[in-house]
Amino acid sequence: MRKKHLCSKIILLVIFVSVFSVFFFTKPKKVDTANFTNSYALLSNSRLSYRAGVGNTTASGDTFITIDSSGNPDNNTNHLFPGDTVCFEDTSLSAPCRESRSVANIISTTSFNTSTGATVALAATDLVIVKQTGSLTINFFTASEVPVGGDLLVTVPAVNSTATNDTYPDSASTVAVNGFDLNGVAAGDVSISGGCTPANWGSATVTAGDASNDHTIRFDRVTTACSASIGITITIDASPGLLNPAPITSGHTQGGADVYTINVKSRDSSDATIDQIDIKVAPVEAVFVSATVDESLAFTIASVGVGTTVCGQVADVATTAMTVPWGTISTANTFSEAAQQLTVSTNADGGYIVRIEENDQMGKDGVACSGASADESVNCIKDTLCGSSNCSESTSQDWTDASTYQGLGYSIENVDGTDGAFTYSESSRTFSSRQLADQEASETKATIMSSATPVNSKDIYVCYRIAVSATQPAGYYYNKVKYTATATF
Repeated sequence: MRKKHLCSKIILLVIFVSVFSVFFFTKPKKVDTANFTNSYALLSNSRLSYRAGVGNTTASGDTFITIDSSGNPDNNTNHLFPGDTVCFEDTSLSAPCRESRSVANIISTTSFNTSTGATVALAATDLVIVKQTGSLTINFFTASEVPVGGDLLVTVPAVNSTATNDTYPDSASTVAVNGFDLNGVAAGDVSISGGCTPANWGSATVTAGDASNDHTIRFDRVTTACSASIGITITIDASPGLLNPAPITSGHTQGGADVYTINVKSRDSSDATIDQIDIKVAPVEAVFVSATVDESLAFTIASVGVGTTVCGQVADVATTAMTVPWGTISTANTFSEAAQQLTVSTNADGGYIVRIEENDQMGKDGVACSGASADESVNCIKDTLCGSSNCSESTSQDWTDASTYQGLGYSIENVDGTDGAFTYSESSRTFSSRQLADQEASETKATIMSSATPVNSKDIYVCYRIAVSATQPAGYYYNKVKYTATATF
């Protein structure tokens, strides 16, 4: 992007990644088994992998990349973001990654720029891949005793092919024949903790799936039976972590879930099932929804148009479900307003929580903003301090002075109900605001709405506000914000 003087326009974009994690359990249909209680599964990275085709031959040194508009799991750039690390590989997928580059910016629905030029030419048959990996944590309470010689068995869906452990995201025509790539996960990457003396379980036995079988992870009970009603946690760590699948190629609509089932069971010494539970996990673009049969969680991010009154202010920027495009800001020391509408419905007895966090403060061309106080001196738009009494990610203050206190912040308005964690007008304030919890600064994600009981279509506005000083360096600034919705059954 061409640099300009201080009077030049500043282009701002905030990319939102919404994350949904749903915890619950189902009642198995076998009458001779029971189901675990207080059970849930959580993946640390909830984003689908991206897998598209190169659209045209690209010469060495080129930064402009086009993708195929059909015939692949991903056929547009809707799920590709600036800063993503893209792997280019041929269809044999025989090498770890022939070439990796960072996405600089998205040009259109079928083209993007990389931050550096290609060191090798790309063929029109090559693939564009963004791998998404993370840990898997499964928690449950035993319903019956697990005897010595018995075991715990976790079954994770795998693609119906021999490429179940090749470190590339898998895709197939339907969910029934697709799944997670094991990504080199071995016994040392899996642990068991909680009650029942973890040392009395043997080491994990990890078996990669194949064309006919899913991945399995087994812990044998070596010494002393594990009693009923004991909390157990099984964790696949994040390094290397499970590799999330790419979208299925038949019947998938962006924003619609591809639902997979992870099964956890206890068995006796003859491998007969004692207790078990199915946990449904549903990858969505930039979203991972964990779900189970017969229980429900619905979480929606909706756009808010220009002219809508939100948090006592009139929005002057139109949002989408995945972006807050601040556009061109040419006036310093002036607030710009935007909002998104969040809606939650769930029949979870324990209710739900929605949390918010940002990957970093807004950096010029994505530059890292080290620490919570990074500001324009290091090409960052800082998180606002609100006023002389500073706000934080957990404490709100009134933010009314754009000339002295610039930056990015947010507030909340209840649309339906009282589920918002705080509101813009609390304590007779004009715009009670908080900072976004900063992952880079190790801040804890903040609760923005919650309920301890089931809800139906409870709504809030998340109202974003930004202001920059006259000395803010000109350039293109962005970061990513994630919503995490969690329901407990």
